[in-house]
Amino acid sequence: AVVSTQSTGEGTITDDHARLDISTRDFWTTMDKAFFDVRVLNSQAPSNANQSIPQTFLKHEKEKKTAYLHRVLEVDGGVFTPLVMATTGGLGREFTRFVKHLAEEKSKSGNRYEDCIRYIRLRLSFAMVRSVTLSLRGFRGKLR
Repeated sequence: AVVSTQSTGEGTITDDHARLDISTRDFWTTMDKAFFDVRVLNSQAPSNANQSIPQTFLKHEKEKKTAYLHRVLEVDGGVFTPLVMATTGGLGREFTRFVKHLAEEKSKSGNRYEDCIRYIRLRLSFAMVRSVTLSLRGFRGKLR
């Protein structure tokens, strides 16, 4: 949907082709549309050097919310959660809340909560390693 800059807040992405990384239904509440956008940051980059790691996560979460929150609420009729993580494996406040909620939901199917948390963190770690490896050595497979 085309979004006018008059109906959105300052900094909101209004491009007609703007899209978020992940969307799903029934994540936070029944029948809701939940949208997520992932950002991986280097907490030791010069742009993040003069602030604490929690401040860095908060800054990046706010940037994501500035870019997408109003559009998701007004145009898509959903809820937005920025998922910010560091290359060292740390998670932002919203990402931590996301992981805990996901583990709680998965534990309802008979698995222990601790096992669910461990599995989710393990998958995130492997996804990070795969992403970093790909960015360092480049893609070497066939394009589909």
